[in-house]
Amino acid sequence: MSLLLDLFLAFAKVGVMTFGGGYAMLPILEREIVENKGWASREELMDYYAVGQCTPGVIAVNTATFVGFRTAGTLGGVVATLGVVFPSLVIISVIAGVLSNFADIPAVKSAFAGIRVCVCVLIFNAVTKLWKSAVPDKAALCLCLGVFVLSVFLDVSPVVFVIFCAAAGILFTRLGVRGK
Repeated sequence: MSLLLDLFLAFAKVGVMTFGGGYAMLPILEREIVENKGWASREELMDYYAVGQCTPGVIAVNTATFVGFRTAGTLGGVVATLGVVFPSLVIISVIAGVLSNFADIPAVKSAFAGIRVCVCVLIFNAVTKLWKSAVPDKAALCLCLGVFVLSVFLDVSPVVFVIFCAAAGILFTRLGVRGK
């Protein structure tokens, strides 16, 4: 029971401390799950991010489910998921109840404009942290740049890029290209 409570509280802490959505949560998830709790290694967490991004749902919720399941089975997955969404559910319910009364006030509009800038910085921070472990070698860098360029110029489903990158990762490993 103590482990389940610990899972709930750890993920509730992540949920309440994070602004800007799933990607902005990634550095906080890493600090809490890898550094503070030791429930996963950085590499495992990167794998959870990758799978969480490829499956339906929010990456932070999917990651919470994976970590909770790995740590305490099915019930752990449910508890961790509830923990990460509970703060948002409460906060959004309160905001939704009062926002419509204040949305047209210039100070509120200005506050939201400032929050949008902050969210961009938080997402950029998440990308830089992910970059360090997701792009460890020249092969991964080429793959990353190729997908970036193609995604900018082509209107292709992200699923196609994910499948292509998975196949390329397998091929690079078999050819001994990784790590050089």
